Amino acid sequence: MMNRLRQILPFVLFPLVVVCAQGIMRATHTEFCLTQLTMAVYYAIVVMGLCLLMGYAGQVSLGHGAFFAIGGYTSAVLTTHNLAVFKDAAWAAWLQRAHVLAAKPDLYGNTAMTVSPWAAFLAAMLVTFLIALLIGYPALRLRGHYLAMATLGFGLIVSKMLLGSAITGSADGINGVPEWELVAGLTVTGKSAARVQNYYIACGLAFLLLLFLRNLVHSRVGRALQAIHDRETAANAMGINTAASKLKVFVLSALLASIAGVFFTHYTGGIGPSEAGVLKSTRYVALAAAGGMANLWGVTVMSIALNYLSLRGWFGSYDNAVFGAILILIIALAPEGPLKPLGLWLRRLLDLRPTSPASRITHHESRITSPASPNAERSPDHGTP
Repeated sequence: MMNRLRQILPFVLFPLVVVCAQGIMRATHTEFCLTQLTMAVYYAIVVMGLCLLMGYAGQVSLGHGAFFAIGGYTSAVLTTHNLAVFKDAAWAAWLQRAHVLAAKPDLYGNTAMTVSPWAAFLAAMLVTFLIALLIGYPALRLRGHYLAMATLGFGLIVSKMLLGSAITGSADGINGVPEWELVAGLTVTGKSAARVQNYYIACGLAFLLLLFLRNLVHSRVGRALQAIHDRETAANAMGINTAASKLKVFVLSALLASIAGVFFTHYTGGIGPSEAGVLKSTRYVALAAAGGMANLWGVTVMSIALNYLSLRGWFGSYDNAVFGAILILIIALAPEGPLKPLGLWLRRLLDLRPTSPASRITHHESRITSPASPNAERSPDHGTP
């Protein structure tokens, strides 16, 4: 019962913390900070995918910044590139009726025709899926640092291609990405009037993905991934298709990074080549390590907190140095993430709280009368079932 409660409690606390954070900022007249907090949540989604890949499948990727950029750039290019020269074509009229293409006035009053954000989102997912398959199929047959080197090379290629391509804006990136109307009036946009709404959109997306990943890692697939992480040869001998499982997880984590990239691009109204840089990918891996690697809530909380502080400029020009120092301290003192020792400390604190004599007698009698099972797990603190 307690184990079940511990699994459900974070999903109850998360919405409460989200609402309380917005309420505190509203009361202190600092709602402008929600902009950076929303961006930090989108970055955390990338780290959640790395948590699944590194913490459960045991694979290290230094190319997830590239997948973030692939999703963002695909959506940005399709939603800003004017296709008005094809407006008289029959296929263009058909695509307009299917809401794949959207006509809108440009800055000069002329009619511009671009791909709709929803169609661009689906195209970004398809492109990411195909590239992740192409990269993951040969790369995941490598082990150890060779896999990290392969994904690092992929990230460098994507970064250089973005810098040298005119369609992606070269070093300037792409600006003027339109807002994205989701459903029921919810719109992904960077306008200050919709700041609170977009904060809840980002947190809602992160919450749904956390729920999905939690169910995944506690399913048969998750147990297979843990077996691969612990002993890949033994898992293969037990009938688990380790190559297919690792490839599926790699593709899924790449899609999560691409989803974050698309939402981030429409929220900020643009994207630059720095999002595909090696430093970004390295930071994602570091955040996954700082949060506990296989701890979904740990990596999410640490990623949001550290990225928010960085985006707010708390560390100034020493941002990378302070970030590295925090990472070293966390890995040295709490290699499983800071949330786990905090939870153990709170549990011990609750066990040490003063109780009435009657409750102690009742607890003692229940320990005497309850039958002990030889297979029951015993608490390290009390040795009771």
